[in-house]
Amino acid sequence: MKFEDLLLEIGGFGRFQILILAILCLARINLPMHFLLHNFLAATPSHHCAIPHREAFVNLTREEVLLISIPQKPDGTFSSCEMFSQPQFHLLLNSSLQPENKSIIQPCQHGWVYDHSQFTSTISTQWDLVCEQRGLNQATATFFFIGVTVGAMVFGDLSDRFGRKAMLQLSLLCSLVFGMLSAASVSYTMLAVTRTLTGVALSGLSLIVLPLGMEWVDVQHRTFTGILSSIFWSVGNMLLALAAYLVREWHWLLVAVTAPCLLSIVCLWWVPESARWLIAKGKVKQAHRHLLRCARMNGRKDFAVSPEALTRMATDKNMGGSYSYISLFRTPVLRKISVCSGVVWFGVAFSYYGLSMNLTGFGLSIYLSQFVFGVIEIPAKMAMYMLVNRIGRRQSQAWTLILAGVCIGANILIPKSFSSLRSVVAVLGKGCSEAAFTTVFLYTSELYPTILRQNGMGYTSFLARLGGALAPLVFLLDEVWRSLPEVTYCAVAVCSGATAFLLPETLNARLPEGIEDVEKPQVKVPPEASTAEGMPLQALPK
Repeated sequence: MKFEDLLLEIGGFGRFQILILAILCLARINLPMHFLLHNFLAATPSHHCAIPHREAFVNLTREEVLLISIPQKPDGTFSSCEMFSQPQFHLLLNSSLQPENKSIIQPCQHGWVYDHSQFTSTISTQWDLVCEQRGLNQATATFFFIGVTVGAMVFGDLSDRFGRKAMLQLSLLCSLVFGMLSAASVSYTMLAVTRTLTGVALSGLSLIVLPLGMEWVDVQHRTFTGILSSIFWSVGNMLLALAAYLVREWHWLLVAVTAPCLLSIVCLWWVPESARWLIAKGKVKQAHRHLLRCARMNGRKDFAVSPEALTRMATDKNMGGSYSYISLFRTPVLRKISVCSGVVWFGVAFSYYGLSMNLTGFGLSIYLSQFVFGVIEIPAKMAMYMLVNRIGRRQSQAWTLILAGVCIGANILIPKSFSSLRSVVAVLGKGCSEAAFTTVFLYTSELYPTILRQNGMGYTSFLARLGGALAPLVFLLDEVWRSLPEVTYCAVAVCSGATAFLLPETLNARLPEGIEDVEKPQVKVPPEASTAEGMPLQALPK
């Protein structure tokens, strides 16, 4: 007997599953509000060197004071990081006569003056993370994703050992604590440490939500579950834009995006542990209790299965052994899946965050860009709901990632004066990138067996977060060549998309339960079988 057979008897997608998915999707909203928070937390407003002895220039306008104190760039804008050692009064007569003697130009000596019209305060303005300290500003996002990377390994293993629900509760609780500590940071070091720990904690939420939901639904609704969960990421994306627009001070913005974790902790009380995991670990009494509850809520009161039958199911598959990340590479098919899916996850995250953290240069405000990038994700996910069931997971994964790379590359060639066209291409690229991210969560959950699913998700998420950690730092390459960051994002997206063609197709395949299910040819579930929820067990393929 397969677990899918039990799901068809108790109702593979009824009130029970809807309740679980609603709570898990609510928790998922927390993720983008922290993962993309760097766009606003570390935003750098326009700035220039602070000018000493301003009272000596009371007869000059602000523009004239800047003209004699700050060098101009070739495009006519004032430098952000340099100043004249002495006022250049002759520029008042002819501003085009910029001094040729570079010795009178020096780095800012007295701090900076920031434009607070858009942001009341950010960590950039709080600790002057500009010019020579610009790298520390970008490193804030890297520290967060390093935490997420470590958390992916930690929670991936722990959730396979101690259960999905317990680790999800721990993840949310730690996210709440460390998120609030981040908001109370009094130094850059404290912020870097607490944001790293917040990343570790949120990684558990990122890893566990989708597999826990999918392990309770039948084959027919697996795609819908993955897409629905992903849509709530986009909702969180849009809510982040709204929160950042309303709260312009970085301390309170951190509080605003962390507080929803408390609601998720309360609601998680009604979510049961995964019955698949309980059976795999031999905890058949708890699994039996949850299955009966599921059948009762779904109106299948005549459902009856003995704990002994569940025990035989676990014994037949020999799933109660001890497994680790090394197990992902011990057998040939699993080894190929792990290597290729790791490359795909790295490329998906690297290109996604490369696009998501570049909200300027498209002719829109940073808040509107964030909101539009969130809105475009929803039709992209709807399209994927159709595509992954028509052309399959593998083709969808590969082509969405390749097209995202093509859009990034296209914007290298489009002049900045064509801001509207650049915006359209960027939005299309963001849609393709999000479609790739949506597919990879669903696809990977179907590639790994139940006994290794969280280990597999932990390993691939580790590589994804490594990509996310490197993505912000790539922006610093513009000092070598202005277009080098975009070229890097484009190349990685296209190459990782091509790697997806090497993965096996999982469309209409049963979720593998043991390693032997992965190593042998996959059994496809006929569409008519997956929809016949009331069909007796004897009529179902074994």
